[in-house]
Amino acid sequence: MSFCPTLFSYLRSALKFTAAAALLAVFSISVFSQKKFSRTYPAPNNVRLQLMNKSGTVTVEGWNRAEIQIVATLEAPAANVAPQNLSGTIVINLVKDNQDRGDIGNVNFTIRVPYTTMVDIETRMGNLNVSNVRGGLVRARISTEGDITLTNIGSSAVSAENVTGDIFYDGDIVAGGTYRFASTRGAINLRIPFNSNFRVVATAPTTRNISLGVFGGGAINYIGDGRRVVGKFGDGSATLSVTNQQGSISFFRR
Repeated sequence: MSFCPTLFSYLRSALKFTAAAALLAVFSISVFSQKKFSRTYPAPNNVRLQLMNKSGTVTVEGWNRAEIQIVATLEAPAANVAPQNLSGTIVINLVKDNQDRGDIGNVNFTIRVPYTTMVDIETRMGNLNVSNVRGGLVRARISTEGDITLTNIGSSAVSAENVTGDIFYDGDIVAGGTYRFASTRGAINLRIPFNSNFRVVATAPTTRNISLGVFGGGAINYIGDGRRVVGKFGDGSATLSVTNQQGSISFFRR
C-alpha cells in the first residue's frame, strides 16, 4: 500500500498544525494563569519598606523619585496582595493576607524606592535582590532556600541571612555601622572598599574556608585551626560578623 504525494503532504501539514496549536495552548494557559498587581505610593523622607513573601523573587531598586512603585506577577493560584501605608511604612505581608488559604503560587515583586528608603524584606523561599539604596537599614532574610544579592549599598545597618544559598554584598562599610551575614550552606562573598574601618569575626566551623583577600594584612588572629578569624582594620569603628556553617567566606576589594 502506498500514499499518494498529495495525501502525504496534507497529513504532514496537519500534524505540524496540531503540534503548533498544542504548543500555543500551553503557552496561553501559562500566560493567562499569571496576574499582575501594580500600585504606587508617595514616599516621605526616611520611608520604610517592610515585605513578607511566601515564595518568589523580590527585587528592590533605588531610584530618584519620591514614590514607591510596586509591581508583582502572581502565579496561580493567585495570592492576595494588600499593601498598607502605615505612618511612613509600606507594609506588604503575604503570609498574613493569605493565612486562611491553602497553597498559593509564587509572587515575584519588582519594587522601586527612593534611595534613602529603609528596606526590610523576607521570604520563605526565593531570591532577594536589593540595589542602589542608602537608607539606615537593609535587612534580607530567607527562611529556607534562595540567594541574596545586595549591590551598591550605602546603609549603616545591613543584615543578610539564609539557610541554603549564596550571599553577595557589594557596598560601603559606614563608620559605626553594623553588618551581619549568615548562611548554613552556600558562599558568602563581600566586596567592600579597601579603606574600610571595621572589626570582623568570620566563622566557618566546618570548611574553615575563609579568604580575607587584600584584607589579610590587618591585625588578624586565627582561632580553632582556622575555623574563626578575628581582626581589626583601620580604627575598627564598624562591626562585621560573618558566619557560614558549611560554606565559604570571601572578601574582595571594591
